[in-house]
Amino acid sequence: VQLQASGGGLVQAGGSLRLSCAASGRLFGSYGMGWSRQAPGKERESVATISWSGNTYYSESVKGRFTISRDNAKNTVYLQMNSLKPEDTAVYYCGQGNPPHYDYWGQGTLVTVSS
Repeated sequence: VQLQASGGGLVQAGGSLRLSCAASGRLFGSYGMGWSRQAPGKERESVATISWSGNTYYSESVKGRFTISRDNAKNTVYLQMNSLKPEDTAVYYCGQGNPPHYDYWGQGTLVTVSS
């Protein structure tokens, strides 16, 4: 299984980014997907998950600002991030499995939010 995350970058506070994670190697539609992040000096935290059936979960820190979605035809999961804050700065990782348990993680994409 390979998970390729993309879409990170530098954005000003209040701006938006959309992360993508393309999966390959097994039947995408049968597994849950999720995004976690790790800021410098901090532990990794779960940000959002989406089950194989489309049920979603968000951490309190991003609820109302981030939206996770999936396109099973494209084997891709997305994370739309709006109203970004400097504290959202982190490396974002996508995972596949049965959230909160994951079998595989991607390589991460860096999001930097400037104040």
